[in-house]
This record gives sequence, C-alpha cells and structure tokens, in this order.
Amino acid sequence: MVSVAIIGSGPYGLSLAAHLNPLDVSYRIFGPCMEAWEKHMPPGMFLKSDGFASDLYAPGKGYRLSQYCAEYGIPYAPVGMPVKRATFVDYGKEFQRRLVPRLEETMIVRLSEVPGGFELETAEGERVQARRVVLAVGITHFPYLPKVLEGRPRELVSHTFDHGPMDAFAGKRVLVIGAGASSVNAAVALREAGAMPELIARTNRINFHTKSDDVRSLIERLRRPRSVIGTGWRSKAAVELPLVFHALPQDLRHRVVALHLGPAPGWFSRDGFEGHVPAHLECHLQEVTETGSTEAGSKVKVRYTGPDGKPGEMLVDHVMAGTGFKPLLSALKFLDEKLAAKIRTAEETPVLNTYFESSVEGLYMTGLASANNFGPMCRFACGAKFTSKRISKSLQKKLRAASPALVEHAEAAASASLQRD
Repeated sequence: MVSVAIIGSGPYGLSLAAHLNPLDVSYRIFGPCMEAWEKHMPPGMFLKSDGFASDLYAPGKGYRLSQYCAEYGIPYAPVGMPVKRATFVDYGKEFQRRLVPRLEETMIVRLSEVPGGFELETAEGERVQARRVVLAVGITHFPYLPKVLEGRPRELVSHTFDHGPMDAFAGKRVLVIGAGASSVNAAVALREAGAMPELIARTNRINFHTKSDDVRSLIERLRRPRSVIGTGWRSKAAVELPLVFHALPQDLRHRVVALHLGPAPGWFSRDGFEGHVPAHLECHLQEVTETGSTEAGSKVKVRYTGPDGKPGEMLVDHVMAGTGFKPLLSALKFLDEKLAAKIRTAEETPVLNTYFESSVEGLYMTGLASANNFGPMCRFACGAKFTSKRISKSLQKKLRAASPALVEHAEAAASASLQRD
C-alpha cells in the first residue's frame, strides 16, 4: 500500500508531488499532464494572471516560469505581458519532466475505501491501494450548466470547457452565454475559426480586467497592494490569510468566494471582441429548445427577455455556455457511493479542515474544491503554493505519528535537498 496517491496532474497535483519528493514519502500520481489547460481551452488564449503569478511550486528555488522562459528564449515579464496558454502548458510539462518524472498519465475511474486506506482503479483496470489520497482534479469535473440548458444534446448545447480548438464551428452561428473570461475567450476563438458568434449575458457591461502597471507610485501601492490574484486589500488578505478565512463563518466564506473577483475577461481580449462579436446585454434566458431537423441539421431556438422586459428570440446552430464552474461533490462521479456519502458538505461543496482534509480521514481536496474553505485564491493556479505546503506538512505529521524512525530519515533527506538548492 503506497503512502499517498494524487489524482490529478495540473498545477496543484504537480506542485504537491514536488513537495513530497524531499520528504521521501512514497506516492503515485495519476492523470494526463496539464490536460485541462491543453485540451479544454482555446489554443490562442492568454492567462489572465501575470507572469509572476503563474508559477508551479517546489521547495527551495523550485522551477519558476521566468526560469523556463529564459531557458527557451520566450518573452517574459513579471507584470504587463500576458502569458500564452501554450507557454503555460509547455512549462507545466517541463516542470513535470524535471520534478515529477514518475507521473502515470492514466485516468482514475473509481475511488473507494478499504481497510487502512483507499483503493483506486485506473482506466486500464489496475487497482492501487493508498493510505491517503489527494484529489487535485482542478476544474475538470465541475463545469456548470444553468437549468435552462440541462438535458440538451451536446451537439447543440455545450460548455466552453468541452472545447479546445473551435474549427468545427466554422460557418455556424453560435450563441455564447456569459460575460467572463471563458465566454469572451470562446467568442473570440469562434470568430477566428470562421464561426459567427454572438454573446448574451445578464450583466449590463463586459468588465474587462485592467492591465497591470509595472511601475506604481508608493501611494498606489499602499492604496491597492498587488497580490497573485489581483490588486486591492481584499485580494491581498485572501492570499496572505487563508487560515483566517477558514475560521470565518461558513455563510460569509461562501459569499466572498462567489462574489469576489467576479466575471472579468483579460484586457488583451478586448480588441478581438469589441466591434467583432455582437453582445446582447441585460438579457435573461427563458427557454432553449431544439427545432426540427433541416438539411443543414438541427437548430436551437433561444427565447429571452431584453433589458426593456420585452421578449426576444434567436435561432442558432449551437449554444455554448461560459457559465463557470461549481465544485459540487456530486460531480465527482468516480467516487464510490459509500465513500461520497461519508464526506461532509456545505451547500453541496466539501467541508475541509485546516489541512485540506475532508471528514473522511486521509482524503484531501485541493483547488476549486477547496475554495469555499480557504478563499478565492484556491480558484486559481497560484493557490497551489499554500496548498502544497500545507498538505505536505500534514502528511509529514501523519508520517511522524506512524513511524518516528521513518520521519527521522525523511527529515534528513529534506534537509539535504534544501542544502543542494
């Protein structure tokens, strides 16, 4: 039985594995490397986070995005220069090759409890037992569709996460729902692929994220300090005080995560969107139905109410929802029913202790699944730094309780690793 199994190999899973290396903890990590970033986002998109906030994390000096870009001659700046999605994916894969070489790029299709720990089943049928399991699945299982869109055929209604390249929509009229980064990025990518996108949203304006200034006055730095998730004291506190956030009342935590840093496309997507993609704002969807098949295929009829309250109607080839992600426990279909029933939830999302451990001893959750516990930082890749440090510390404590002699060896190995760094 391996000590730890990590399910997921995005920024959180890779960063945690890198933190376990010097502890000499036996672990296995599963999942296609950086898959969500590589296959479920438009190829030409940019990260909304600045360069300094787009690292993966390892103990000591680690391996930063700036170092990767310098080695491969890729333009880089800590702020003000957007990071290409392709650059981030390639960086993540290089991080994996250097620091997590034992990654097993297979999917876990079932997770259940067994005496002394857990059992994982891979897509190939292998069964692996582990004393502790960390779910680092990112957003992969959590795309959210409003009820008005549920139950429709995927060829007619989909989520932006269902797509990478948009070439299949060339020549088609596509209605994109939402006003955030996913929606705007998808609309721009659709237009560039030869589609005819339009956007519909409840908001009265598209709140494009502002470009970071590389030089800021002392007054501006004091008034709106910079953090990895944005400027302002609220964002700064969310980054610096996640354990204080964990201690806040549950209702307040959930409300802050839902409202802080709302939908905001990157500043760099404005030029490709404004003047090119028709936007229907202050509109509310009422009904989405499939029409009869024609020679060109089925259509989607969309009924909505406009800003004046009057009804409107559109006939499109496809509806694509950029309606975000919700970390509902029920979305983790690979969880055994008995195991899932034992996990405590609040508003259908996991309740975690201060070490990211669920109510099932030995089962940890990271990333978006932990945001309602530790704050909005965990909605972004940059949250992997605090998370990986915190979970590895917890695992080390449990290791100490299980075998003092083994801990002494692990600590000596960690000290030697840090000295090499």
